[in-house]
Amino acid sequence: MSKRTKSFVYNLIGFALFFIPLQAVLTRFTNLTGLWIPMTAFVIGTILAPKFQAVRTKDGEKLFMKWLFVKGVKEIKR
Repeated sequence: MSKRTKSFVYNLIGFALFFIPLQAVLTRFTNLTGLWIPMTAFVIGTILAPKFQAVRTKDGEKLFMKWLFVKGVKEIKR
């Protein structure tokens, strides 16, 4: 699997891990209705989820991660 594909899959999984529970929590504990529930979960999930990106360097393609809760940009060694 290429690094670009891995970054896409990691972004999708990272977002889903925040979006699905957030949607359930918002449904249960807020007065939001209709389309507001998934829209709010989407915005919060987008902000909280880690971002992965594949970058071409002189040493080849590398995978990097940036997250709100981790300082700086980290290289993923896989």
